[in-house]
Amino acid sequence: MGIYLNPSNTNFQRALNSEIYVDKSMLIDCTNKVINTEQCYISVSRPRRFGKSITANMLTAYYNCEQDSREMFLKLKISKAKESKERFEEHLNKYNVLYIDIQKFANPAKTMDEMLTSMQKRVIKDIRKSIEFDEDEDYLPYVLGDIFDVTGRQFVIILDEWDCVLRDKKFSADDQKTYLDFLCVLFKGQAYVALAYMTGILPIKKYGKHSAINMFTEVSMTNPREYAEFTGFTEEEVEELCKEYDMPFDETKRWYDGYNLKGISVYNPRSVVMSMTGHDFGSYWTSTETYEALKAYIQMNFDGLKDKVTQLIAGEEVKINPDKFQNDMTSLYSADDVFTLLVHLGYLTFDIDTSKVRIPNSEVAREFINSIEDGGWEEVMKAIRTSDELLEATIALDEKRVAELIEQAHSDNTSIIKYNSESQPIKSRLRRGAGLRPELKLRTIDESSLACVVLIAYYSARRTYFMYREAPSGKGYADIIFVPRRNVTTPALVIELKYNQSVESAIEQIKARNYTDFLKDYTGEILLVGINYDKDDPNKKHTCRIEKVLK
Repeated sequence: MGIYLNPSNTNFQRALNSEIYVDKSMLIDCTNKVINTEQCYISVSRPRRFGKSITANMLTAYYNCEQDSREMFLKLKISKAKESKERFEEHLNKYNVLYIDIQKFANPAKTMDEMLTSMQKRVIKDIRKSIEFDEDEDYLPYVLGDIFDVTGRQFVIILDEWDCVLRDKKFSADDQKTYLDFLCVLFKGQAYVALAYMTGILPIKKYGKHSAINMFTEVSMTNPREYAEFTGFTEEEVEELCKEYDMPFDETKRWYDGYNLKGISVYNPRSVVMSMTGHDFGSYWTSTETYEALKAYIQMNFDGLKDKVTQLIAGEEVKINPDKFQNDMTSLYSADDVFTLLVHLGYLTFDIDTSKVRIPNSEVAREFINSIEDGGWEEVMKAIRTSDELLEATIALDEKRVAELIEQAHSDNTSIIKYNSESQPIKSRLRRGAGLRPELKLRTIDESSLACVVLIAYYSARRTYFMYREAPSGKGYADIIFVPRRNVTTPALVIELKYNQSVESAIEQIKARNYTDFLKDYTGEILLVGINYDKDDPNKKHTCRIEKVLK
């Protein structure tokens, strides 16, 4: 047993000893399926505090040939699943495991050569404690090759935080190339490698034009492949924890859900654990990072970036092209690059089917607000700060005040979100909501912009309501529906927006198309809210009509 070669199972045992341990052991079956195949190279990238190191420690304990780990896994899913039983037994404690946390070597190193020399020296010294080989050899790939030739036992190599040197500005492009060349020799075509498993924050595909380690299967926040359920806590797992800890599931979902990974709803694991054990709700994941990191990216001077960030804060989705992203933190040339980076950092979630991003949950939404609060976004912040008053005015059926507050939000944000221009038909965007599907009707840029302003103006409503955009209901799609959360006594809201028409036509449309059918599981008061903006009016006034119905 060593520090790097076949280390102790202590780290994984610590996870098992924890008050909350969510069983992700079926990941082992995924790695067992590819071991000693052309697909044995796996690179997993996900945000900080999403369980990368716990998973690496689990794999270390399972494959480690100098430890008897059977007892650790007897109660876990991997040892009980019939379809994986044979593979589980075949590979349990059968390999030399080399586990290296690259960050521990990168932090004190001044140069790449210094880091690689120090790492190899310490790892080889550790190996020598357990296995005899040529005393003069100081190049790790040669050492591993020699050991395999003599013992016939292959290696499972696990590199934790492998990409930290590529995120560190002190390492130049030449340093990065040197590092990638080393990894290429360490892994590519080496018979001693049974499995290579790397964890990081960023994918590995495009560091400049260099592709030395392109044999890896990339598992990322933009494409989790078959590993989606292992990226964080699933909805079923969180529901069970909420029952165990007597915590409200709806509120937990609002705070920590929202990462859509190929149709699987994934929760932030650190935040859920802290929420359950502390029996409260707070910004646990984002508290491990300063909001200045997010602020630096969303304040970048790219054309259209501020407009799109405003849409995201409003609760809208924004379409991006993630393919141009160079997978580093410095080669940012467009809003698409910024948003793709924020997906990998965990500040946005990406829908692979629609190529759209959105803010995943309330915890991260708070971080966006913190990032825009200090200056440059005064118009947006003013609308958000008056959103409590707008909701109160709506519930009080104060049509005049609602119209005034919407008009104020429009006036303040005209420079960011414009809906004074001539209407141009565009396809409506798919909105977030249960059971939603793409809408086929055409809308206008003006109505979409009006919707964005209205959503910002009603920002605070999300604390007590579920918000749905273009919800399929009755004979069409309601613009905005707010459904009260559990144990909330305020009325539901069905909002229809009009541009250069009338509030009367908005209310008539809600009724004629039965938009309230969306609330089939809701019983109580419903407010039908029509909002119209008349561009041709000399005063460019907004008008509002509110009707109360019972369901």
